[in-house]
Amino acid sequence: MATFTATDDNFTAEILGADKPVLLDFWAEWCGPCKQMSPALEELSEEMDGKIIVAKLNIEDSPETAVKFHIRGVPTLMIVKGGEVVATRSGAMTKSKLAEWLGEHA
Repeated sequence: MATFTATDDNFTAEILGADKPVLLDFWAEWCGPCKQMSPALEELSEEMDGKIIVAKLNIEDSPETAVKFHIRGVPTLMIVKGGEVVATRSGAMTKSKLAEWLGEHA
């Protein structure tokens, strides 16, 4: 399954209301490290299909959610379980580090 596109409009229902843990990537088109991480997020989405949801939220297209979660830099990654943020990391991460971090919190 490809990554899910989160927006201000679908955030509450699809991310906070998800029945699985969500790895949420706050990103921007102009962000080099965000673009570098994109393939790793796509691969994790495929590999962990059915176990987690990998979602991406463009902070320029959905500024309300970015402000609500106090996003000050991108990429910022969050793990959301049961409607609550259980972990947050800022900065780019390799696929192996993402998987390790998910294993600790998802």
